[in-house]
Amino acid sequence: MTVEVIAASTSTPERFQPLQERGQRAVFCGLTSIIWLHRKIQDAFFLVVGSRTCAHLIQSAAGVMIFAEPRFGTAVLGDRDLAGMADCNDELDRVVAQVLERRPELKSIFLVGSCPSEVIKLDLDNAAGRLSRAYDGQVRFVSYSGSGIETTFTQGEDNCLASLAADLPADAGTEDRLLVVGTVPDIVEDQFRRLFTQLGIERVDFFPGSQSTDLPSIGGNTRLLLAQPFLGETLRALEARGGALISAPFPLGAEGSDAWFRAAADAFGIDAQTQATVLSAPRLRAEAALGKYREELAGKSFTMLPDSQLEIPLARFLARECGMTAREVGTPYFDARVMDAEVPLLPSGVDWVEGQDLDPALDRVRAIRPDLTVCGLGIANPLEAEGLRTKWSIELLFTPIQGFEQAGDLAELFARPLRRERALEVGSWS
Repeated sequence: MTVEVIAASTSTPERFQPLQERGQRAVFCGLTSIIWLHRKIQDAFFLVVGSRTCAHLIQSAAGVMIFAEPRFGTAVLGDRDLAGMADCNDELDRVVAQVLERRPELKSIFLVGSCPSEVIKLDLDNAAGRLSRAYDGQVRFVSYSGSGIETTFTQGEDNCLASLAADLPADAGTEDRLLVVGTVPDIVEDQFRRLFTQLGIERVDFFPGSQSTDLPSIGGNTRLLLAQPFLGETLRALEARGGALISAPFPLGAEGSDAWFRAAADAFGIDAQTQATVLSAPRLRAEAALGKYREELAGKSFTMLPDSQLEIPLARFLARECGMTAREVGTPYFDARVMDAEVPLLPSGVDWVEGQDLDPALDRVRAIRPDLTVCGLGIANPLEAEGLRTKWSIELLFTPIQGFEQAGDLAELFARPLRRERALEVGSWS
């Protein structure tokens, strides 16, 4: 393996030495994030400015049938557009008018850049400003890049939220408020709100919320708590507006969720007794739910190929709460500051890799032959054909996995392929 040590934060234990690898990658592009973003932001439309390939990708990723009318679509760039023989902005205006004619209730339209639109240098930032003026503020137009050039698919959400950060109203108040950053399903948001209220943290906003027009305010009194680990650019944009990060492990599993809530409670001065009173019962429920899956998972080995940027907190969860053994864990990018609270909890004796060189990485998986490999959809089927069990990493973005109540569901996602192997006796393939 050709690797080099990457920079790490000063709090990173010496035993945790991520290695850097550069080469061919295999990941979905940021357009995929539209699937969970459009479910969360319910008054917005995501208009991809791209090719027919872009349209097929998001249609396939969403599993949308032909008679459905979701809140996303593609303004297809044709040969004349790509050759510079037509004015792309005229066509974009026409498509936007069609969308609003069919969906007059929309409050926001996200213009999502793609590889083709970026190659021909189509200025979507300028187009968003022009369209906002044309519709006289009745519809908000926001642009961001969903391109797959040197990015991974979760960065689509990061770019989307970072582009919205400049539009958040300024908060000049003096009372501390909490801003939970990162898309979580509505059911998870409701659970989080209830626990924050019981802890005594009343001023809580979620970004993004279910309405694009309901933007939380931000200022020097805003404390930022990340619910997703792939939001480095969003974090920096919010910090530029005055927000301050609460360093915490991510709310995956019983231990991670407990530590996440306690970090927020400590930042707001909530005493330890109140924390224990509120969090003990949900943690016990989560541990009980994990119990039956721990028996299936304990002692099993796993590797993770870099794909979603969820790999590091997931490896912590699988090792510490499910009893699995990590062999190699790759992540597309390692942000030492975002992962600062995760690193001390990570298991030792593991090869940690930032980046990817696909062929050598697959060779190492074949040599290790772990019980489970967490990887992208495009890699999973070939590995399955070789008798290796896999888990699609993208499923972890489409499924509610954060919080105490989802801890058992999260463990089941990893137990399911092992259970299927036993039921189908596919182990004989290898």
